[in-house]
Amino acid sequence: MSSEALLQLALGNLGCSQKELATRLGVSPTQISKWKKGDHMSFEMEGKLRDISKIGDLNPDVIVWTGSLENARKWQNLISHLAELAEMSGETGYNTEPLQDPNEHLCWSTLLILKEMGIEIPKTFPEELPIDYDEHDEDLIEALDENPYTNIIYQIYKSLTNVYGFYYAYIYDLMYDDKLELFETPAENIESELIALAASKLDVDERFARNFRGFKYKTISEFEKWLNIVKEAAFRAGIPLKAELLDLIYESSEAIGYEAEAESLGFNKARLHPDIYMNELLVGMRTIHQVLPAIMKKLGIEDEFQLNTSELRLNSSE
Repeated sequence: MSSEALLQLALGNLGCSQKELATRLGVSPTQISKWKKGDHMSFEMEGKLRDISKIGDLNPDVIVWTGSLENARKWQNLISHLAELAEMSGETGYNTEPLQDPNEHLCWSTLLILKEMGIEIPKTFPEELPIDYDEHDEDLIEALDENPYTNIIYQIYKSLTNVYGFYYAYIYDLMYDDKLELFETPAENIESELIALAASKLDVDERFARNFRGFKYKTISEFEKWLNIVKEAAFRAGIPLKAELLDLIYESSEAIGYEAEAESLGFNKARLHPDIYMNELLVGMRTIHQVLPAIMKKLGIEDEFQLNTSELRLNSSE
């Protein structure tokens, strides 16, 4: 939640100055300025400002972005409906938790993603979109498909069902393994940013999403850092990886969806990632390096032994 947006709504609803609002709240005008710049605001003070703004539990950012309290509620209902449709069409065999119980946070994170992609959110709710989503008729489906905002939101959610499925199949257990302490690292951001990664996999019209390239580059760069932290932690702990975790970034939404589905159906039970075989080789080599000198010393041949490297090559007899 943005303190600046909440203050903007409170000032607008009261029609007063910043100084008058400070007097009403019993704080200094300087404190109001600090809140606008992101200074911490107590729950008690947030509650007072929500009462003044008359916004209830709605996120003030969403209200500011969409132009009004009424528009914010319409967008929230629309986003809940699109989330339900996308979750129903998911095929990975895993539940997409962010879509299962859509709330104001999903609305906020979705609109934030659109803004980061360079999509301008309209200040008026699109007139061609219905408000009642109880009946799934052809006109409703056509309206949702033809509107550029609802179309891209639905595509993001469809992509998220695959991204989240892969995450749950191959990464979730690692994240919540207490031994790895991944929530003490920047990798803690992975789960909350999966929706951004899902959006980065779309093929979009950059005339509509003007900052899509920058958004995609930033998202991929962050996930590369986070997933490599997970891989390194798992390697150090000797925990097998069942898939290449970086596939979550580089493979298409459909490809990782198939991977997740195969895992959920039990097709990959005998498969381990090549890193595990490499680890076994390294352990074996280190064991030989420790044991072999001791054996040679025991036999008294450590001084006279000479390694013929030519016989270690393939086709050495030729």
